[in-house]
Amino acid sequence: MEFFRLRRDIPFMRHALVFNIISFATFALAVFFLLTRGLHLSIEFTGGTVIETEYAQSADIAKVRTTVEAMNFGEVQVQKFGTSRDVLIRLPLREGVKQNEVVGRVFAQLCAAEGGLVKPVQITTDKGESISRQVCEAGSNGSITEPLKLTRSEFVGPQVGKELAEDGLKALAFVVVGIMIYLAIRFEWKFAVAAIIANLHDVIIILGFFAFFQWEFSLAVLAAVLAVLGYSVNESVVIFDRIREAFRKFRKMSTPEVIDHAITSTMSRTIITHGSTQMMVLSMLLFGGPTLHYFAVALTIGICFGIYSSVFVAAAIAMWLGVRREDLVSAGAKKDQDPNDPNAGAVV
Repeated sequence: MEFFRLRRDIPFMRHALVFNIISFATFALAVFFLLTRGLHLSIEFTGGTVIETEYAQSADIAKVRTTVEAMNFGEVQVQKFGTSRDVLIRLPLREGVKQNEVVGRVFAQLCAAEGGLVKPVQITTDKGESISRQVCEAGSNGSITEPLKLTRSEFVGPQVGKELAEDGLKALAFVVVGIMIYLAIRFEWKFAVAAIIANLHDVIIILGFFAFFQWEFSLAVLAAVLAVLGYSVNESVVIFDRIREAFRKFRKMSTPEVIDHAITSTMSRTIITHGSTQMMVLSMLLFGGPTLHYFAVALTIGICFGIYSSVFVAAAIAMWLGVRREDLVSAGAKKDQDPNDPNAGAVV
């Protein structure tokens, strides 16, 4: 399936040096921001307490944030998620303080801000078990209301966060090594090196964006980074496959001309693939709520820079590493061929 077919190859490699200087500049900026500002790691990595509350009416985020910050827990995060009545509160790790105490104090303070008082209530679960639950009650005896509910609380210890960070780095390293081995076997080591440099270029730029804007880097964002690695290498494989076919088909073309032809011939496919993928990611970005927001942001950055790196980084580096027809076409395929035949080397 193609939207269009270009009759003349676009000379991408003629401007490869300019685009790679731009790539190096953006890469250097990303590294600079990572070193100077660092990543704003989520509680999954640093440890801490997560509290979810549900208000009877639309929650006043500014009021909730002011109430929690007045308790001097340090840097807290307050945001809406799901509906306008749901509020997510993240508290940093505190030495010597139990999770139940932190959750109880925060819930009591939020309840007091709504003019209520926290009381323990015995309830019976669906399994017939009797448990005690903290309930926020407001109003007089005649009309008692529940202005907010404590729907969930979760604690992540520092050791768990450290293990998650280490496991995430290991996963990233295994993906990189696996991609290099795959490309080296399928194509040639020069293509493997070019693809890894291009893919790491995408990853570092995503991390640079998160460091510069201090967006929260969570496990969902890490999953998006790993997804971008696989997504980008797929685009590189398609272009490398076309380069190999062009080397076999057009013997009189130079290496830059072969690469230009390969990229031009895949442009329609690239627009269809990346366009449809970005439509799905954009829907998550607009309608997925805070839970999927930064996941979708990371994917959007990765998709945009993935197209750029596959064309102007991976292909150009492969050219500068000296990829030749002899690297991809076996000697046996060259026997008994007319050197003046424009279709010499074609494989049917």
